[in-house]
Amino acid sequence: MNKRNHLLLLLLWLTLGAALRFLRLAFLPPWTDECATIAFSLGNSFNSVPLNQVISANVLLQPLYPNSTAGIESVVNSLFGESTHPPVYFILSHLWMKLFSPPPELASIWVGRSLSAVLGVISIPIMFAVGCFAFRSPLVGQFAAAMMAISPYVIFLGREARHYTFILLLVIASLACFIQAIRHIHHRQSLPRWVAFVWVIINSLGVATHYFFVLSLAAQGLVFLGLIWQQLRKNKSVLVQPDWRIIWVVALGTLIGCLVWLPALQNIYGSEPTTWVSDGEPSLAPIVRLLLWIMSMLLLLPSAFTTLPIAIVVISGVITLLFLLWAIPNLLSGMQIQQQYADTRLVIPYLTYYVLGAIALFMFFTYILGMDLTLAARFQFVIAPAVILIIAAALAGCWQGVNENRQSSSKSFPLGNKLLTKVKMAPQITVSIICFMAFLGGITVVWNWGYLQNHRPDILAPIIQNQSQAPVVIATTHKHHGQTGRMMGLAWEKRNFPTSSTVSPDWQFFLAHRNPLTKNYTHAVEILQAQLSQLPKPLDLWLVDFRAPLDLASQNCFPEQKSRQSAGEYRYQLYHCRSGSNK
Repeated sequence: MNKRNHLLLLLLWLTLGAALRFLRLAFLPPWTDECATIAFSLGNSFNSVPLNQVISANVLLQPLYPNSTAGIESVVNSLFGESTHPPVYFILSHLWMKLFSPPPELASIWVGRSLSAVLGVISIPIMFAVGCFAFRSPLVGQFAAAMMAISPYVIFLGREARHYTFILLLVIASLACFIQAIRHIHHRQSLPRWVAFVWVIINSLGVATHYFFVLSLAAQGLVFLGLIWQQLRKNKSVLVQPDWRIIWVVALGTLIGCLVWLPALQNIYGSEPTTWVSDGEPSLAPIVRLLLWIMSMLLLLPSAFTTLPIAIVVISGVITLLFLLWAIPNLLSGMQIQQQYADTRLVIPYLTYYVLGAIALFMFFTYILGMDLTLAARFQFVIAPAVILIIAAALAGCWQGVNENRQSSSKSFPLGNKLLTKVKMAPQITVSIICFMAFLGGITVVWNWGYLQNHRPDILAPIIQNQSQAPVVIATTHKHHGQTGRMMGLAWEKRNFPTSSTVSPDWQFFLAHRNPLTKNYTHAVEILQAQLSQLPKPLDLWLVDFRAPLDLASQNCFPEQKSRQSAGEYRYQLYHCRSGSNK
């Protein structure tokens, strides 16, 4: 394939990737973390939202309005005072939103998400370049770009107003330097100083973007430790050779870049916004979740069981299982064919060790330190680029002739072997089917049929709107800005509803803040009850994710028996408050 055809094919992946990221980009209202991204990027503070008092939706949404006086200093101060994230992406987002968000108007969720989408599109040609560089193969580069364009997992990251596509780019760049270092060590050559310098800058920038980037660095470190042990068995003085001395310089520079953030990390550990990763009990669930997240880097069919009929979820599960039984042997065969090339034989083992090292780190944090990092799919950005590069190499081998080596690789996969004997097809058709299934996974993400957000305001808000014919007060218990963001999503979605004479033109909210000393909500509940008694009746009170005892009978508020349930990951209960003493 000539250079012109490679460019045209890359343009196709760019177009497809952009479509999957920008289509229906603003369809959903912002969820908790996106509200935090927008507010902090605008240089605003959640502390401006009053607690323990009834407030209007407009007051609740104030942190999401652009502030013409806020600059980068405001962004940094708000983050360090209220959040657990380093500032690099938020500064970039601040500059981005300054261009597109006029001060008098509520910030645009499309603008907030578009930066992530743009960075996701940029990752496609970068992955092409890394694939070409790592395997010395434009074919692998094309499949790496294709998978980056249509991978359900990567599309999921690229459609949220969060920093994960930016950190994904930095992981890709760091892995490219890692591969270059492995290649130079293998050939007993010293890594060029400019590469070492760029590598340190990338690593330092990665830690300043997301602290979990350290997991990528640690996984690389584990691979190097294994390589050191291997080489020390042959030559005790190998570590003082020129090819290793430059690696020590990179390690020292990266360590300095990490230690700068040590004071911030000490303040974050055990803080309220991070306690959710420690809520689970030890079980097999983290292992299953991690495998599902990794699988979704290639395949994701409709599986949102909270919003889809269970029959569709079951059918998707059956198709997924059958597809994997058929696809995995083909990919293994393709990898064996690709192994005939020296660059593949060098790179694939170390990428595999990197992935296994990262998985080991996730399991260590989950089972030893009690921090379940598998609870959120987004944290697997550490693994995704390496997995996609491995899949791309396997697809390239498949494309060149999977049938040549089908039998040998299938011996270790008997169920897949039985299926393969009945399903024989041209290698190019095999690859096309695998890529098409990945594309269907991208469509699943675009239509919100796959990954479950923590909270879906678009599901609960219409329920409140349709069931309440009286003025509405929505109350929740409050620990930190995460709960504020959940309520902001509901207020945001309410703005899309038409007003009528029979429904309150606006909703009111009450954030019952937990006492930081006593760790209870007693005082906040007393204030809520007192303010309810002063509000005009009739009134509908919606307790949403409310985790404190509350005596509402004394306020003539009585539960709607059919309404106690969950929707969009929210738990809610409707109370009808009336004047007088009768129900």
